[in-house]
Amino acid sequence: MNTVDEAKAALDSLVTKGRAHLYKPMQIAEILRIHRLELEDIDPLSLETYRTKSKKWRDAVTSRLVGRNSTSSSKYQDNLFEENAMPPRLLSILASENNRTNGAVEAYIYTLFAERLGAVSSSVGYCLSHDASNFKLTEFMDSFWTEPGLKRSIDKVYECVVYALFSSIVSAIDAEITLSYNTEKKEVIEEFEDFTKAVMNISISDAIFKTAGNVHRIGATNAADRGLDIWTNFGVIVQIKHLALTEEIAEDICTSLTADRIVIVCKKVEAKLITSLLTQIGWKSRIQSIVTEDQLVQWYERALRGKYSDLLSGTLLVNLQTEIQREFPATLDDNFLSFYKERDYHSLPVDGIWLPESGSKILPNEDE
Repeated sequence: MNTVDEAKAALDSLVTKGRAHLYKPMQIAEILRIHRLELEDIDPLSLETYRTKSKKWRDAVTSRLVGRNSTSSSKYQDNLFEENAMPPRLLSILASENNRTNGAVEAYIYTLFAERLGAVSSSVGYCLSHDASNFKLTEFMDSFWTEPGLKRSIDKVYECVVYALFSSIVSAIDAEITLSYNTEKKEVIEEFEDFTKAVMNISISDAIFKTAGNVHRIGATNAADRGLDIWTNFGVIVQIKHLALTEEIAEDICTSLTADRIVIVCKKVEAKLITSLLTQIGWKSRIQSIVTEDQLVQWYERALRGKYSDLLSGTLLVNLQTEIQREFPATLDDNFLSFYKERDYHSLPVDGIWLPESGSKILPNEDE
């Protein structure tokens, strides 16, 4: 028999597994609200009455509170309603509870989101409030590792950290990429000169093309969507894993990417495994190098307080701050508090299941 406890456990699991933005729990909250207020004719037990529409309801809220919408695949988003997440039978129980308590389940979800925002604000605050003299990469990373609600977002933090460093160094050394063609192939160029001009920026008259070396971060993607993390215009792509590298993870990277110059950034890796990976047939020519967190820490230290800190430190911190703010644009600010108040969540009485004392502290009832 399905119970309230079972439904709440499923909801809590979604929150625990969710990244900082809690897209899936918010989608549940909006379904519950639409049903409670009878804004549309939906039945929690009938998935097709809300499967697609609920994404739009969620996006309307995340656009306001987070400044972006989910970019995950439709398949990944629809996983929300599978048996191991929030199937209709459990959603129906939450809907009944939400109606009984006049929106307490919605308030519970957004209260947990507020707590997550508070943790994000603290970590982002560290990045924004420290300068080249006192910023320490280990302390910044630890602020995400030690906060349970942010662990799921650590891979995105890694991307920001790596991108900021790599792009700063490439820019500092004035890296330049030169593209040219074999003059013995001039006849082929003549035949396809319209192509080479459009795609390669070279022609019979302009046999050499030069451009500054650049590093690019793909940006907001989901862990369930496989693909690049960082790419460059000099042939290297970077795959970032916030875990200790294993042979299985390395194999997954090599099989999911077709590039032949891959740099893997990971938390740590055993020396023996590096040797093994780089000597295996088919991998040696594809894995250019393996970078560990210890190396990142050393490189950050040099860039911020080393011999060339005057050249690198300012750019590095600006790049990092820009990427972190882009990845985590939402903070526990007046925008969220206004949203919470507009919906009268702050007026709901404390509830033993859905609104414990911690929830009532988000925005105290002004009538008290």
